Amino acid sequence: MEETSSGSETPASSRTQRQEASQQLKDDLHHLSRTVEELVNATADDSRQNVKEMRARAEKRLQDTRSRLEARGEHAYHEARDNVTRQADSADRYVHENPWTSIGIGAAAGVVIGLLIGRR
Repeated sequence: MEETSSGSETPASSRTQRQEASQQLKDDLHHLSRTVEELVNATADDSRQNVKEMRARAEKRLQDTRSRLEARGEHAYHEARDNVTRQADSADRYVHENPWTSIGIGAAAGVVIGLLIGRR
């Protein structure tokens, strides 16, 4: 009963995108940790110019990583919201197309829930 649009993703492509996003996150965190290590090592030299350069690089990588994580979070939020909206629309369409079946399913669910609650 569920309609699929031509722009919908297949489970395989969705899985590939999640794997790519996960790998990118690992790479970002690896670069960030390497920069922090370099910063710690640079402070051992006590060279003011070296520390300033390393600090600037660390701040830049931190900002880049933060902006990428925020963008991924927003993308995941919008994707989840769109998915829930599609599912709700599909359920609404099913109920309108099959009202008596929907009433029967609702009544059966109510009886099961009532029996479970009544056992307590």
